[in-house]
Amino acid sequence: MLALLAGCYVSWWSGTEHYDAPDSALGEEHVVNYSAADALQLTEDALRGDGILFEVQPDNSIITNWRDADPGTGTGWSLVMRTPPRYRYEIQVNSEASQRSKIIVNVRTEGIPDNQIASYKASNRFALFKEIDELAEKFPPPSHLPASGGVNFALLPNEDLKALAKRVTGNPDNWVQIAKDNGLKSDTDVTAFQNVWVRNSLLPPDK
Repeated sequence: MLALLAGCYVSWWSGTEHYDAPDSALGEEHVVNYSAADALQLTEDALRGDGILFEVQPDNSIITNWRDADPGTGTGWSLVMRTPPRYRYEIQVNSEASQRSKIIVNVRTEGIPDNQIASYKASNRFALFKEIDELAEKFPPPSHLPASGGVNFALLPNEDLKALAKRVTGNPDNWVQIAKDNGLKSDTDVTAFQNVWVRNSLLPPDK
């Protein structure tokens, strides 16, 4: 009888233990055509707009304060331990190019059943990525391109700096100077529709 009871106890514990420990789940990603620093600022502004308190870590990642889960959320184990179900977001911004970044958002939960975690994703709970895009459209980060002495060109889809240099200057080798002027690391350190500044001295007279 003791062995059977022990077996039942172990089985119940193993089935509910993960609800008492923090669970990282449902990471989301969103790419924006801004530098990592600008993307981080847009993310912070979006969080503030939603009234979400957070701390920026030394590595520039963001951890939001714990928030209580919806009323009625919880498991038998969390109720026994009187642990309120809660969640928070852990956000990291990775640079993919000089003017392109990936925002990664993980939701961390305690006491929330697995089948309910999806509703706590940042894109579902606060439409975070949509708000970031709307902020970027209304209040775009300042351009880092020179204000005079050249022309801004928008890259075409699948166009790198060599192709742009050939299109607008007639010489694909001019990509080296264009990259230097724009703070780019290589001819492929760009994204579609990105604005690239080309100095007047590289342009033919009719440009």
